[in-house]
Amino acid sequence: MRVVVFALTLALVVSAGQHHSFAPEFAAGKTYVYKYEAWLLGGLPEEGLAKAGLKVSSKVLISAAAQNYYMLKLVEPEIYEYSGVWPQDPVIPATKLTSALAAQLMTPIKFEYANGVVGKMFAPEGISTMVLNVYRGILNVLQLNIKKTQNVYELQEAGAQGVCKTLYAITEDEKAERILLTKTRDLNHCQEKIMKDMGLAYTQKCAKCQQDSKNLRGTTAYKYILKPVAGGILILEAAVNELIRFSPFTEMNGAAQMQTKQSLVFLEIQRAPVVPIEAQYLHRGSLKYEFSTELLQTPIQLIKINNVQAQIAEILNYLVAHNMERVHEDAPLKFLELIQVLRAARFEDLEMLWSQYRTKPAYRQWILDAIPAIGTSAALRFIKEKFLVDDITVAETAQALIASIHMVTANTEVIKLVEALAVNSKIVENPVLREIVLLGYGTMISKYCAEMAVCPAELIKPIQDLLAEAVAKDETQDIILLLKVLGNAGHPSSLKPITKILPIHGTAAASLPMRVHADAIMALRNIAKKEPRMIQELALQVYMDKALHPELRMLACIVLFETRPAIGLVTTLANIVKTEENLQVASFTYSHMKSLTRSTAAIHASVAAACNVAIKILNPRLNRLSLRFSKAIHMDIYNNPLMLGAAASTFYINDVATILPRSVVATTSAYFAGAAADVLEVGVRTEGLQEALLKNPAFIDNADRITKMKRILKALSEWRAHPSSQPLASVYVKFFGQEIAFANIDKAMIDQAIAFATGPSLQTLGKNAVRDLLSGASFHLTKPLLATEVRRILPTAAGLPMELSLYTAAVTAATVQFKATTTPALPENFHLSHLLKTDIQLETEIRPSIAVNTFAVMGVNTAILQAALLSRAKLNSIVPAKIAARLDIAEGHFKIKVLPVSVPEHVAAVHVETFAVARNIEDLSAAKITPLIPAKVFEPISREILTSKFASSVAASLSKSSEIIHQDVAAAKPAIVKPKAAQFEKKYCAKATAIGLKGCFKIATENAAFIRDIALYKLAGRHSVVLSLKPIEGEVIERLEMEVQVGPKAAEKLIKQINLSEEEIVEGRPVLMKLKKILAPRLKNATSSSSSSSGSSSYHSSSRSSSSSSSRFNSKAIDAAVPTIRLHSRSSSSSSISSSSSSRSVSRSSRSSSASSLASLFSASSSSSRSSARFTKKVIYPHKFQKNHKQQAVTSQATSAVLSRSRSSASSFEAIRRQNKFLGNEVAPTFAIIFRAVRADKKVLGYQLAFYLDRPTARVQIILAALAADNNWKFCADGALLSKHKVTARIGWGAECKQYDTTVTAETGLVGPSPAARLRVAWNELPSAFKHYAKKVCDNIPAYMLAGWIQGKDENSVKQLSLTVVATSDRTLDLIWKTPTRTVYKLALHLPIALPLDEIKGLTPFDGLADNTHYLFAKAGTAECSFLRDTLTTFNSRRYKNEMPVSCYQVLAQDCTSELKFMVLLKKDHVEQNHINVKIADIDIDLYPKNSDVIVKVNGMEIPISNLPYQHPTAKIQIRPKGEGISVYAPTHGLHEVYFDRNSWMIKVVDWMKGQTCGLCGKADGEVRQEYVTPNGRLTKNAASFAHSWVLPAESCRDTTECRMKLESVQLEKQVDIHGQESKCYSVEPVLRCLPGCFPVKTTTVTVGFHCLPTDSALNRPESLSNIYNNSVDLRDTAEAHLACSCTAQCA
Repeated sequence: MRVVVFALTLALVVSAGQHHSFAPEFAAGKTYVYKYEAWLLGGLPEEGLAKAGLKVSSKVLISAAAQNYYMLKLVEPEIYEYSGVWPQDPVIPATKLTSALAAQLMTPIKFEYANGVVGKMFAPEGISTMVLNVYRGILNVLQLNIKKTQNVYELQEAGAQGVCKTLYAITEDEKAERILLTKTRDLNHCQEKIMKDMGLAYTQKCAKCQQDSKNLRGTTAYKYILKPVAGGILILEAAVNELIRFSPFTEMNGAAQMQTKQSLVFLEIQRAPVVPIEAQYLHRGSLKYEFSTELLQTPIQLIKINNVQAQIAEILNYLVAHNMERVHEDAPLKFLELIQVLRAARFEDLEMLWSQYRTKPAYRQWILDAIPAIGTSAALRFIKEKFLVDDITVAETAQALIASIHMVTANTEVIKLVEALAVNSKIVENPVLREIVLLGYGTMISKYCAEMAVCPAELIKPIQDLLAEAVAKDETQDIILLLKVLGNAGHPSSLKPITKILPIHGTAAASLPMRVHADAIMALRNIAKKEPRMIQELALQVYMDKALHPELRMLACIVLFETRPAIGLVTTLANIVKTEENLQVASFTYSHMKSLTRSTAAIHASVAAACNVAIKILNPRLNRLSLRFSKAIHMDIYNNPLMLGAAASTFYINDVATILPRSVVATTSAYFAGAAADVLEVGVRTEGLQEALLKNPAFIDNADRITKMKRILKALSEWRAHPSSQPLASVYVKFFGQEIAFANIDKAMIDQAIAFATGPSLQTLGKNAVRDLLSGASFHLTKPLLATEVRRILPTAAGLPMELSLYTAAVTAATVQFKATTTPALPENFHLSHLLKTDIQLETEIRPSIAVNTFAVMGVNTAILQAALLSRAKLNSIVPAKIAARLDIAEGHFKIKVLPVSVPEHVAAVHVETFAVARNIEDLSAAKITPLIPAKVFEPISREILTSKFASSVAASLSKSSEIIHQDVAAAKPAIVKPKAAQFEKKYCAKATAIGLKGCFKIATENAAFIRDIALYKLAGRHSVVLSLKPIEGEVIERLEMEVQVGPKAAEKLIKQINLSEEEIVEGRPVLMKLKKILAPRLKNATSSSSSSSGSSSYHSSSRSSSSSSSRFNSKAIDAAVPTIRLHSRSSSSSSISSSSSSRSVSRSSRSSSASSLASLFSASSSSSRSSARFTKKVIYPHKFQKNHKQQAVTSQATSAVLSRSRSSASSFEAIRRQNKFLGNEVAPTFAIIFRAVRADKKVLGYQLAFYLDRPTARVQIILAALAADNNWKFCADGALLSKHKVTARIGWGAECKQYDTTVTAETGLVGPSPAARLRVAWNELPSAFKHYAKKVCDNIPAYMLAGWIQGKDENSVKQLSLTVVATSDRTLDLIWKTPTRTVYKLALHLPIALPLDEIKGLTPFDGLADNTHYLFAKAGTAECSFLRDTLTTFNSRRYKNEMPVSCYQVLAQDCTSELKFMVLLKKDHVEQNHINVKIADIDIDLYPKNSDVIVKVNGMEIPISNLPYQHPTAKIQIRPKGEGISVYAPTHGLHEVYFDRNSWMIKVVDWMKGQTCGLCGKADGEVRQEYVTPNGRLTKNAASFAHSWVLPAESCRDTTECRMKLESVQLEKQVDIHGQESKCYSVEPVLRCLPGCFPVKTTTVTVGFHCLPTDSALNRPESLSNIYNNSVDLRDTAEAHLACSCTAQCA
């Protein structure tokens, strides 16, 4: 039964559907008349503020023309403009515009319409695209997709704005016989969005940012009243309401909106049909909006262009005429006007313009700066043609091309133009232009593809072909350039060609230089922005390949994180790092993850969260690796409500632990309005540069040495040389992710630069410059720039375009005039050295100025009308100067005068204003501009208390200073009245009487914060900040002077006589003055005694622990750093806590109390005593500071007499001062400096500085005194070098230098056996402000900076600070910082470079300054390998026992590159004594003990110790005694020092050799996890096996070396079962065995790796085992190695 009912119901529905269509119906023979109105209104949503908009009203006639084709005509169209306060002000008819467009608006159009869907549109050619878009706005209302069976449904519906998500809801009013339909379109969810972005190609959209708060939201609501009629339905009424909101911030901070309202009301039906005009109707697209001239129309101004050439000439004349002396404030706006008119010009117009002005330099520069900003293909074509005919220089072409590439809109025509330019012979011949054009080609493709879902691969194919050709020809420079082009383009199809160059596919790519591989990886970064998944797979593959160079793996890590990987991939990386053997890679990856965890930017949110999880997997010790290991640092600041932020990243990449890194990449990014952009990136590579500059090239290609060393190395088992680094540095610059320039710097280029600097050409340039100065010259430079043009254009429902845009234009100018004279006059053919004997006078005047305009626009922008909200920010600044200088080198006189110059009223001013503007092209004079906040909203500035928080805080802070003049524009009123608007105006002025100027800083603002107190409303309105400088009335300064006189005439230049009287100036009442004089001696005695005494340092712990826990803390916390600390327990066992937590509690309490202890630097001792009550332990540094000064013999009798009477630290200095308080009484000043202002009333203002030097007492005195007669302020610094170990200075200032004073002492000494230096500062009185700010600084020291410091209480001097630095070794320091309330220790502070401690003691091996400097620089980064008591410490500080074979040489250290710069060999003879052999340059050096001496032989000849030091005749090689042994020095050859004595030896290699050495001492690359590398490159686990692999075996038992051993693979004595098969195993690591005919007399056991083969395998034969060393390790087991052999007489 139910089935029957359902079938009947369905039949009824179907039959009803056959009679009534649900599509709008326009019957044939009828003309439907509607009244149409469209309103567009933009601004802030609240009433009472200005808005801009326009209104279109008309009658709309629709009639049928054919089946599914209809005619549409507008009758009585009217256009209105609106710019006023909404809703009070009326709309104004745009009569002239209506008349101008009437012909187009009243021309009927034809459109296809079926089942409620608008199809094709047809119109005569004379109808513009803009008018046709207005028709589209009307037809958009007719677009209805009504479903018969559903009342509520969603679909993606086509409309004027694209294909967007649309929701339909249908109800029926049966009584009224009406159908009510509503539909809403979500403009944020569109399958196809009609929108045009310009200037955003370089930005990355942040999807995460837009999830929570969109910057741009839009929705359209349609409401229809429909009436069923025969054959369909009739639209009686349609109302459309669209709202598009935009905010640069999050929506909670306010948004501006564009509201569009449309109404279509049915009026009547007429019989007369709409007749098309007599013209051909062309197909003009569909309902979708089409862009037209608005793409080239700036929304800032509307220009009616009648005669392009005349208008360009007029604007150019204006710009040149009004920007000569200074930049006119409207110059940026005029420059934008010039760009706008040039965009309307044809190429022929540009040609005529150039021919007219190319010979006029001022006009020429304006044209060349403006043409790239046109943004069309005409700009590039113009630059190309002018360069090819030599109309513009190479420099002008380069500048214009770079600007054009980034400003011209990319399309296929432009790309073809750049491609043709790249292969032009004239461009190819110039390397700079070729680089610019090719890089620009990649940039153009990137811009073109930015908005396309699929980009044609054909565009990038030519570059890929060129790359393949360059690889085939092995042209490295071309490969690098083309890789960078592919990187700029970022096209996904480039992934395959780039992958072929990576060293992960085949051997061809592996043979390319490593810098090519590095550039190939970096080229993936822009591809990663489009195809992150593809790049992640490739980058992870590179990262995991441990055979690759560490730098390549770290670059892959950078690329990987730029793809913003998911948590799974980040965790995978962490797992790899856990077992990573290369510490450079591990350090880099860990630091990268660690820094990303601190990121607050929304775009990095998911990566930061993933890194936070992954970092917990890894060992935190990776964070404590030194600065020599690679690091990645990322820092950002991001304000989420404002969606505004900035970030900076630095990638410090090293492959070995050298001082100079392999490469550094620094990048800055900006976040704004939900988008991110990499603003600037600079990368520097220094591969091999350090080595090229520091090594000695003279002996690199010494054939004899290399042949000799290679003969030795043949004996090693399959020795493989390391690749030698290429002497190269390179630098590149990226702007917005696009590489714009790069340069490779090699040794040849450096040599050319040095040759040019020292050659005659530079002398000629210098002479020409001097001649120009003497003849006098002036020049004017003007530089305009369109810095920003960012636009987004999207259609509204009414068919008119809405635009969001940001423009920044700047014009800078400088006028420079100069004239020089010399006395006596220079001869015609003078030499530059003649200038040293002449009196030179130079006068110059410079007037730099700048004007910057920034515009932000939201509204309707077309070529014929504009209605928009416009915000304009203007910056204008000019700082003129006129300077006269005089220099007489022979007389030691220099004088500079700042002369008066006309200064404008405002030195710098910023004005910001927002207003609503409406204008049309037909009546520009009637343009209406309305301020956003109308004037009547603000009450007249009356006597109200201003409520601005900014005003009150600034006023409060500035009112404290007596120098500030506080001028309120609005004075106070007894009652507080809240103003109607946030209006604020303040002016702050300060006088500088010394220079006679008064500076004023004025701030004024009127904003809309009274409506909503949020960011956007605070910005809206009018703001100004003005800085002005003007002379003080009545105090006219004629000029400012600075004069310097060196030599005997210095005393003559002093203006004020200096007299340092003994009387003290004391402020206060007479009674207090007398009392102070009486008490003064006692106070002085107390101070001197306290300063001379040195109390012991004490440390109190916050944890109560027993003596047992005390000793445990000693062993765990202190011994690892400095084992000489003694801890004394002061607590009883009853107060103990668990010893296991004592060390942790001490470290926590140390960190927590550190800030407070430093903050109490200048606080009372009572507060510190309270805080110290929590400590229960005392740390005592075991040694006191022993002064070197006391141990030195004193030569001066006066000083020795004083020293015999007193032992205080400053007594000898005080004795010297008492003998002669003022050096000026006995010696003339060495030099004098006068600063003064020359006033019109001849009063003297300023300061004089005199410098006195008394050589017999090694005393210096500096006195700075005020020149004013009534001012006794002075600054006095008096210091003396008491010995070469001690310097003391007394600094006083104030009235006669006696108001405040400090004493500073710096001295060297010993703390125990270690050299130390101490700096002490003591004071009697300090300014209260100094104490206040010092305390503030200490309070704000971050806790992490104090980590690792140990604090304790000590009985220190109340008014004294001291810092002691103890060099416990050449790479570790102890710091002891004493304050009045605390003693703070930092123990075992590791240094990245070695301290030259020996050189401080005068033990530098070289005598020349250049050689000494080179030696010290080389030593700073040396790596040291040493041997003591059978324990060898490698370059990487790894220790192992070296069981040496008897009489066989082992390679200790050698240059492992093919250059073989040096080699150091070691052997042990039969009496267990070591012998060292050094092969370097063209000599062999043997060092060995004999009796109690060390014997030195050079090329077999013994050199007596008495004849040392030995100096190589040509190379920088020295042999000299050192301590109980001999040292060899050769830093320019990579070998810094080889030291040898009877019981030990030590080798140091220079910094640039790190990673290039091999042997028993290792690679010196910091990789302790990869220390034991054998000659064939295999990493072994066993130290003994590693050491034996570097033995040089003998060829036979008759070898002269007396070595009787060889290296061979041995068979495992037992059979093993491998995978179910019986196998024989052979060692893949060589084992020492006696030669045939010899037998072992001493053996040892070594653990080696074995490779196993099935017993019955053919590979088990001896002839098949020759390459066993290259096989894998199946198991590890022990084998017997021979250390000493005895041979029979019959041995072969």
